[in-house]
Amino acid sequence: SKIPFLPQMKLPMAPFTLSSASLGLLLVFRTNTGYSRWDEARKNWGMNINRTRDMFRMAIAWYDDSKTTKPNQRREDLTKLALCTWAFVRCMKRHLSPDDDEHDFQKELFDKLPDTQAEAILKSDHRPNRALFDLSVAIENLPMHFLRKGQLHMALTKFEDNLGSSERLLSSPVPLFYSRHTARFLLFWTTLLPMALYDQFAGCWNHFVLIPASFFLSTFLYGIEELANQLEEPFTILPQQAFCDKIFVWIMEMAAWKPGDNGMKVNLQNHHSAMNGSEHEGVDAFLQEDYIDGSSTSSML
Repeated sequence: SKIPFLPQMKLPMAPFTLSSASLGLLLVFRTNTGYSRWDEARKNWGMNINRTRDMFRMAIAWYDDSKTTKPNQRREDLTKLALCTWAFVRCMKRHLSPDDDEHDFQKELFDKLPDTQAEAILKSDHRPNRALFDLSVAIENLPMHFLRKGQLHMALTKFEDNLGSSERLLSSPVPLFYSRHTARFLLFWTTLLPMALYDQFAGCWNHFVLIPASFFLSTFLYGIEELANQLEEPFTILPQQAFCDKIFVWIMEMAAWKPGDNGMKVNLQNHHSAMNGSEHEGVDAFLQEDYIDGSSTSSML
C-alpha cells in the first residue's frame, strides 16, 4: 500500500539496461587483465622449475670425474650447485613477496648456506642478482668443457628473463584510476538497482523478495570485482614457497645421481672427450678457420 504524501522510491529500468553493457565490459577487462598477469607469473615460475631440472640434468651427466682431486668432490660440487640454485629461486620469492617473509627467508638461508654466503646475499641491494652470480661461479667451478658450461649458463639467462618479467608485473600494476572508476560504477549501479526492480517484485510478498534478489546480484558482481583484485597481485596467491621447496628437494636428490649408478652402460670415451686435447684442438681450428681468417669471414659476409 502507498503512504500518502510520500513519494515512492522508484527508477525506470532503462538506464540500468543501457549501462549494464558498459559495466560488463569494465568487469571483463579487469578480470582478463588480472588473469593474464597471474598466468604470466605462473609461467615464469613454471619455467624456473623446468630450467632448474634441465640445468641439473646436464650438470650431473657432463660432470667429469676424471678431473676430480678428492673422493667426494663430485658430491660437494653438485651439492654446492644445488644450494646456489635453490638460493636464487628463494631470493626471487622473497624479492616478490611482502615484508612478512623476511624472518623466514633469513632463517632458511643460514640453515642451508654457509654463513658468509648467506650474509653476502642479505647485504645485497638486489638479492636475486647476488644469488645468480653465486650460481654462475658454481657452474664455472665444475670440471667440464667450457662449451658445456655455456649450455648451463643459458639456463641462468632464462632465470634472469623470468625475474625481469616478474619484476615488471610487480612494479606495474593495473592503473589505479581504472580500478577506482570500476568500483564507483559498480557501487552506484548496485545501490540504485533495487529502485528499478521495485515494480518487478510487486506481486512477491509485498516486494519482500526484492531484498534477497538485490543481495545475491550485488554479491556476484562484487565477487567478480574481488577476483580481479586478487589476480592483479599474482605473487600473493601463487604458492611460491611450495615451488622453492619442491625445487630444493628435486635437485638435492639429483645431486646424488651418477652416470652408471643404475647399471646402465656409460660411454666413458664420449663422457670425458670434452675435456681432452683433441676437442680443444677442434674448437680452436674451427674458430681460426671461420672467425679469424679474413678470407673465410669475407665469404661469409
